[in-house]
Amino acid sequence: MRWKVAILTASDKGSVGEREDTSAQVIRELVEEELGGEIVDYRIVPDEQDEITAALIEMIDYYQADLVLTTGGTGLGPRDVTPEATQRIIEREVPGIAEAMRMFSMQKTKRAMLSRGICGIRGRSLILNLPGSPKGVHESLVAIMDQLPHALGILTGAIGEHKR
Repeated sequence: MRWKVAILTASDKGSVGEREDTSAQVIRELVEEELGGEIVDYRIVPDEQDEITAALIEMIDYYQADLVLTTGGTGLGPRDVTPEATQRIIEREVPGIAEAMRMFSMQKTKRAMLSRGICGIRGRSLILNLPGSPKGVHESLVAIMDQLPHALGILTGAIGEHKR
């Protein structure tokens, strides 16, 4: 199945063209090559809860993305608000995915424990908060990529819950 994927970058500097969005490029490559996904929407917004929340809602409700991958805004800085924006719109959390990403990345750097990214469900869509660095994005996606088709299949109804 070809999954519809949206990419949302939360970055004050990126949103005004002061920083190249290399993390989104890593996401795009992995989604297209490893997941066989189709990018249906991509955008950069400033680190503002309302803008992040509005973009997430539009990506899911209008573009009907099966999977939304965010990058940036998951750290400890005062402007890092992506998890809070995500929390506003999800119906259920999927903590195991965020835990697996952090656990895998902790094998590379202890700083991975500082990531506050969450994962959750809105309707039939899965939202994953990824770190802002290209390396963090790559490690996080590699950690869970093999489980995404099954998770998305269950969530979208493409496969039954108990099929293996």
